[in-house]
Parts: sequence; structure tokens; C-alpha cells
Amino acid sequence: MPKMKTNRGAAKRFKATAGGFKRKQSHLRHLLTKKNSKRKRQLGSPSYVHARDAASVARMLPYA
Repeated sequence: MPKMKTNRGAAKRFKATAGGFKRKQSHLRHLLTKKNSKRKRQLGSPSYVHARDAASVARMLPYA
């Protein structure tokens, strides 16, 4: 059986932890002047992949 390939786009976006897959939130790259400080601060904190999507992320990262 050949080795499975890791999806390189997913490898750059997700990190496997004990609690699931950690991900970064969107909407923090540009147009920041109209967003208030609370919103930007909360977008900066990492969040986790939803339980329904965790299986597809795990398929993309077979060795994580």
C-alpha cells in the first residue's frame, strides 16, 4: 500500500491538538478600521474545527 498524501493546504491551516483541530478565524486581514477592538481581539484567538467537520479534516491530515 502506498503512503497517503497530506493535503498541504489543510496542513497549513489546521493543527491537531488533544481537543480537536485548532484553526484560525477569518476576517482579520484587511478592512480593520471599521471593526471595533473587541471584535478584532476575539478574532485573533484561535478556535476549533466544528465536530461535524473534524472527520473531513482528519482525512486530509492522515499523519496528524
